[in-house]
Amino acid sequence: MTLKPINNLYSPSNEPNPSNVSNGPSPTNGLGPSSDPSRPQTSTSQLTQKSDFVIKDHYSFQELLDLMAFLRSPEGCPWDRVQSYDSIKGSMIEEAWEAVDAIESGKPERLQDELGDVLLQVVFHAQIAQDQQEFDINQVIAGLCRKLISRHTHIFGQDQAEDPDTVLKTWADNKKLEKGLRTETEVLQDVPRHIPALSRSYKLQKKAAACGFDWPELSGAANKIQEEAGELFDVCEDQSLDDAARQKRLAEEGGDLLFAVVNVLRFLKVDPELALDQANEKFIRRFAGMEAKADARGQKLRDMSLEEMDRLWDAVKAEEDTPCV
Repeated sequence: MTLKPINNLYSPSNEPNPSNVSNGPSPTNGLGPSSDPSRPQTSTSQLTQKSDFVIKDHYSFQELLDLMAFLRSPEGCPWDRVQSYDSIKGSMIEEAWEAVDAIESGKPERLQDELGDVLLQVVFHAQIAQDQQEFDINQVIAGLCRKLISRHTHIFGQDQAEDPDTVLKTWADNKKLEKGLRTETEVLQDVPRHIPALSRSYKLQKKAAACGFDWPELSGAANKIQEEAGELFDVCEDQSLDDAARQKRLAEEGGDLLFAVVNVLRFLKVDPELALDQANEKFIRRFAGMEAKADARGQKLRDMSLEEMDRLWDAVKAEEDTPCV
């Protein structure tokens, strides 16, 4: 498979390149009134007064944008008006995880609500950007559409991808070209640092494996867990280290052990972030069962011995109707 630059999007030098997708209409057609996608659009808001906004059953996307613009206006909300990218960036992460929780709940009504909260973060940041004359929601949409077209070269271009794995490789190759990533190290450095550490390890290892830096079979990765665990416990027993040096080494070796565990899960095609989340939920569920059994006996966990709690824990595990332990 040979990938070709698409409409100069991947060209580090911005020189003309052969196109690998069909030439269609301008990416901004239908996405905004301006022919210059590099400049924020003039607001097309039709709703500008408090009386324009009432509770009803249905709203358009433009009405959402109008509402957000009004809330940020001098006549709007004092809190919304003073927010910045930094002040609400935590909400972006929080709302995304709440959407994941909604997905796992299996309740469509919860997912509908949480997706709305995620969308709020998008339009909020876009409105802040427009207020600062940086970009607007039309440019966000245009960039997304261009990305979806330019990275699906097996649909809109000349590449071939008949199965999901090949599609993912095509997407990754197109992304690398688009971002001008020239070395494999730059590919690793492109993984965002602020995603959860387990997920970042997973992504780094997948990208390293894609260029051939990987164990040939699972046993090599599994043995690495034992090796790293041994090194961690060696530090525990090293009497030559003072407390500060020991803690520093423990953090280093503990990180190596976690990295090795993630690698084994990657081999098994298990997402470590989701696996640990499920383990957390299982722990809470079993702990609640253990406490309920203690309460039924008129006991408090704090007053019980570890051996007594272990017996209750084992009883809860035995009662769970699941093949996993």
